[in-house]
Amino acid sequence: MPDALNIGSGPSDSDMAASPGASPVPPQGGMAVDELARALWAARWRLLAAMALLFGLSAAVVLTLPRSYVAQAIVAPAESTGLATSTIISPSLLASPGGLLDNRPSGNFAIYLAALRSPEAAAMLVRDTPLLSFLAEQRESGPGGLIRDLLDIDGSADLDDARRWLEKRLSVTQSLTSITWTLELSHPDREAARDMLARLHAFAEAKVRNDLLDLTRRRMQALQQRLDAERDLFMRNPLFELLAQHQRAYAAVLSDEVVAARVVSPASVELKPSLPNRPLLLALLTVAVPLAALLGAACLILLRGRRA
Repeated sequence: MPDALNIGSGPSDSDMAASPGASPVPPQGGMAVDELARALWAARWRLLAAMALLFGLSAAVVLTLPRSYVAQAIVAPAESTGLATSTIISPSLLASPGGLLDNRPSGNFAIYLAALRSPEAAAMLVRDTPLLSFLAEQRESGPGGLIRDLLDIDGSADLDDARRWLEKRLSVTQSLTSITWTLELSHPDREAARDMLARLHAFAEAKVRNDLLDLTRRRMQALQQRLDAERDLFMRNPLFELLAQHQRAYAAVLSDEVVAARVVSPASVELKPSLPNRPLLLALLTVAVPLAALLGAACLILLRGRRA
């Protein structure tokens, strides 16, 4: 009876242990790894041809992509210098909440960095540079332009497009070894890249300075009105001290052109375009194309085996 019950059953554990060199039985509808490897090896020439074709097409796309120049400027927070305007107009030394371990921008420099990508900065570029016409030309060129022509879609650019372009093209990177920050802006035109980066720096610096001047001017007017109405001598003396502090701050902001960011290296542009990085992309293709071809071939072999 026991022998009759075992008829037609699968291999027992003792049989599997007795043949350690035998390959495991694949599941129903599957394929063993060694069979898949043999199938890939049998199709190696077709696989190599597919890799070469895919690499050639990808490399052609990389080589035909429009390249851009990168304008670069190096700035440092004005608060980091001993004679900075922020230290003159403040009654106490400026200290970040986290101390030396907190490397986040603060004070006027944080406002400067935020102003570089603000909608007002994009509006300034639209007003003072031919940015909208450049974006419209980019839309009209290439396959996207043909699709827009076929579908009769308006390819004109607006302020929202300029803002998205600015957020994508402008990069701000903090140095790991010093307190300097690197501003980079990419553009297909070399002179336009340098001019736009210089305009963005001047705009952000002017915004911080004008905000400080307006704030100090309003406080001076409020203090002067309070002094004109105050008759108590003991209250007038502290008001005179506050007014003198704000007058000193107003004079310091007017006399110094650098309020938020001190330029370490002015805006400059490389001699040759560097974006996109063609050598890096081609090196990545040499790794990604064979992996993609092998994965695709393995999927086709498994699908054919399952159908069979």
